[in-house]
Amino acid sequence: MTASLGGAIGFPTIVPASVFGKSAPSNLIQVAQIGCGRIARGSEIAAILRHSDIARLVAVCELDTIRMDDAQKLIETSYDKKFGSGKYMKLKAYGDYREMLQDKSIDAVCISTPDHWHAQPAIEAALAGKDVYLQKPASLTIKEGRQMADVVARTHRIFQQGSQQRSDAQFRLACELVRNGRIGKVLEVYLGLPIDPSGGNPKEMPVPSNLNYDFWLGSTPMVYYTEDRVHPQAAGGSRYDRPGWLRCEQFGAGMITGWGAHHVDIAHWAMDTELTGPVEIEAMARFPKQGLWDVHGPYHIRSRYTNGAVMYISDKYPNGIKFVGEKGWIWVTRGAYNAIDRQVVRAAGGGPWTQAIDASDRRWIQEGIKDNEIHLHASPKNDHHLDWLTAIKNRKDPVAPAEVGHRSNSVCLLGQMAMHTDRTLYWDPAKEHFTGKGADEANTWLSRKQRAPYGTDVVLAKAGLP
Repeated sequence: MTASLGGAIGFPTIVPASVFGKSAPSNLIQVAQIGCGRIARGSEIAAILRHSDIARLVAVCELDTIRMDDAQKLIETSYDKKFGSGKYMKLKAYGDYREMLQDKSIDAVCISTPDHWHAQPAIEAALAGKDVYLQKPASLTIKEGRQMADVVARTHRIFQQGSQQRSDAQFRLACELVRNGRIGKVLEVYLGLPIDPSGGNPKEMPVPSNLNYDFWLGSTPMVYYTEDRVHPQAAGGSRYDRPGWLRCEQFGAGMITGWGAHHVDIAHWAMDTELTGPVEIEAMARFPKQGLWDVHGPYHIRSRYTNGAVMYISDKYPNGIKFVGEKGWIWVTRGAYNAIDRQVVRAAGGGPWTQAIDASDRRWIQEGIKDNEIHLHASPKNDHHLDWLTAIKNRKDPVAPAEVGHRSNSVCLLGQMAMHTDRTLYWDPAKEHFTGKGADEANTWLSRKQRAPYGTDVVLAKAGLP
């Protein structure tokens, strides 16, 4: 994420076009990175560097100048090794992504910011004519997610939600098996997710000189700075440890959106409910009683869909997704899976399930999907970022477009809302609002007051959009 730090800090090196040949900037997708923290370094930056034959990182944007410098060094070191010093465009560095978006030479942006800074830069990037890769979850609130999805549709930008499980072979196969009726009618879906620890140091601290804290807070309320509310400032590798903002409800919803957006997305893909949602939600959860971090602890959520399926989400289940139908069950989680030989390998992290994909009848996995059956979108080389870059080239939707990302995240946010009440909530997925008893109060939870001058409402008002 970016902040006002005096505009562009670096300038492009002028290199003759003959130096580049087929890799001339005009032949590559020019990508800018917004947010240069833990996820960006391990996911988006790493991926664009890996696909340097298709795309090039030309700018970075960050509100913490130390992280900005680190990102520049990481990228330039990689390009020095690959192309040689001076044989690529030197990165521009910005402290304000809004200034960066004015650069017409930039084709696309990767947004790897905290959750409360997802929807706004995605909207502004789409309005500026940039294609977007956005880390999940789609938004902080359901209203912001709807605004974002609508703007992407209006501007016809290529948008990929960072739901990378859709590009993993075993998740696609599991969804295809369900879609093609191997387990019969889906009755129940069980989603297992981790939880975050309580704690966090609430002591007020001076704002580091390298951090634009006001911009970092964005549209959320002004609160005093403490390191455990933002991200680590320590030198070395620990600077990119898991940040404290993930555990603060001001900036996100906790693991229910952090991991939940992944698993709900797969559940929706399998059930063919990607563009809708549940009609009934109830939940129970425990929340910390002390410390800085206040996202949910242990929890259990029950959601019912119009197709009759009931989805349960809990920290008590193994991390993964289990589909239970009239004819059997299918289980899938992260881990190694050889899609060519259909060889099932150990699941990531082990636990009670040792398979990355499993079924009550393992012949389903070995036989795969027949030519005349439903085949879902297959990302090239099972690579989520490559799928996005390919979609930019051919101007067709990638595997996880904006509306799909918004709908998956909405289910997670509905679950988080249900955690905070002791009653069943009734949801109209077509109109995206609550119905029934208590609906007026519940509908106030779909948005949050946005602190000026930040927020999606301000952006849309300036653009003359509803």
